[in-house]
Amino acid sequence: MKIIVTGSLGNISKPLAISLIAKGHDVTVISSDAGKASTITALGADPAIGSLEDGEFVNETFAGADAVYCMIPFSMTEPDQLGYFSRIANNYTEAIKANHIKRVINLSGWAAEVIKDHSAEAFFNHFSDVAVTHLRPGSFYSNFYGFIGMIKTYGMIMSNYGGDDLIAFVSPEDIADVVVEELEMPASTGVKIRYVASDELTCNEAAHILGTAIGKPDLQWPALPSEQVQQGMEMMGMPKELAAMLVEMQAAQHTGEIQTKYFEHRPVLGKRKLKDFAPLFAAAY
Repeated sequence: MKIIVTGSLGNISKPLAISLIAKGHDVTVISSDAGKASTITALGADPAIGSLEDGEFVNETFAGADAVYCMIPFSMTEPDQLGYFSRIANNYTEAIKANHIKRVINLSGWAAEVIKDHSAEAFFNHFSDVAVTHLRPGSFYSNFYGFIGMIKTYGMIMSNYGGDDLIAFVSPEDIADVVVEELEMPASTGVKIRYVASDELTCNEAAHILGTAIGKPDLQWPALPSEQVQQGMEMMGMPKELAAMLVEMQAAQHTGEIQTKYFEHRPVLGKRKLKDFAPLFAAAY
């Protein structure tokens, strides 16, 4: 198959491209960074350099594809996050329609059912002749890298969820494996929802695993007030609307709303556990 992979050489897209190429698929990787073109080529994929906000570029890149993997990266500069998500999702769906693509994998998130206003899923739900899979992964292991500075400065992980909150954590590589599986299995038209997770742990358990790896086995992860967390995000330069969106999603993890939906569609867990990620975290720390 000819498959378009968005997300440049990110935590999911790079292992996804490598796996698809190894299986003999014709892969094009979209990136906004021209400097990554040679690396993409070295993997055995075709680079498509351009912006996802350029509808003409997306349309031209999707031409001739059998399937597409769509994700929308967060923007750390865009003040209107909902408008930004809508523009890219619309470009995707218009290109899918114009090029008569029949298989679509959309990277969503495990909060999508609860935080509907922030989800791009609705854009993909109007096709009558396309097989669409919405992947809803839990919290990425790679997100922990963002806590390194916090741990070094304050000696703890801080967010507006924590403690005994049970979280579905996920390895990006396990997500990539699921994308490959979905692309290669027979699919009928319509919308499918698939949650993805690698480990189910309380925040305290996760903090102990990572803390032990960095020589801080008593590492704490308290749940702080949402207002305090949002203020901290904004002080670090995050756009106010993006900070509010993330805080809202995290608050739903603290109340258990997201977990309720997750357990209704509980997946088979992936093979890469947090303890396997811990040495990588320790090396970065």
